[in-house]
Amino acid sequence: MTLRKLIGILWLDSVVMVVFSIIFIVPFVFIVLTAAKSQSESALLEFTLPEKFLLKENIKEVIEFRDRRVLLALKNSTILTIGSVALIVIIGSFLGFVIQRRANRLASIVSTLLLIGLIVPPAVVPTIYLLQKIGLYKTLISLVLIEVAIQLPFATLIFRTFVASIPREIDEAAIIDGANPFQLFAHIIFPLLRPASVTVAVISAVFIYNDFTLPLYFLPGEDNVTAQLTLYSFRSQFNTQWNLLFANVIIITIPPLIMYIFFQRQIVAGLTAGSVKG
Repeated sequence: MTLRKLIGILWLDSVVMVVFSIIFIVPFVFIVLTAAKSQSESALLEFTLPEKFLLKENIKEVIEFRDRRVLLALKNSTILTIGSVALIVIIGSFLGFVIQRRANRLASIVSTLLLIGLIVPPAVVPTIYLLQKIGLYKTLISLVLIEVAIQLPFATLIFRTFVASIPREIDEAAIIDGANPFQLFAHIIFPLLRPASVTVAVISAVFIYNDFTLPLYFLPGEDNVTAQLTLYSFRSQFNTQWNLLFANVIIITIPPLIMYIFFQRQIVAGLTAGSVKG
């Protein structure tokens, strides 16, 4: 490698790092600094160090606010996320397997409906009307079903692509050994879909946990508050407590951040492993 090429590579890496810092690190630093300020300081919204570092005190105040409302929100978001992701992975993997392995008219219709589901936005008013009629409105179960319906098309496409990389000879060998279709999927195919399952689980979990609009529409009421809706707690018509709002942001950002750090390798493996049919 020549010196000129080495300098070019180092220059490109430096530019990428600077851009990365501006896009990701600088906003995070601004959030932390603002969360560590007093209310009067934070109201200026300046990128400056606080006169007195109050991050611990502000986070404690956010946690104690309204009988620990943020903890109730984290609990609701956890139940919502885990329940939705479990159904998405189970149903999506099964649908992806069936659609990929069965080249018939029914599979084509289901595949078309899934593509439509990726394009057509959810209809809020008809959905609320339906939930009221069946008695599920303002319940976590209703939002779990809605989140599953929205995320299922994407999940199924990921699983379908990954199933395409699994040789059909494995299916034939299992059937010859006496396995029925359900046993084939549960004991052979599904364990092979682990990278795709982790990818779908993490991406869906981050999306569902960070969802703001759907809980706002379908889960009204103090007892149904989710993590993202707690951001309303420190805003009013005439005043905003920016220090507490950003402290709240830090609290609700920690769970998805930890999850992404632990599963980032599996996400990349799941998105790329099924891209080439083996």
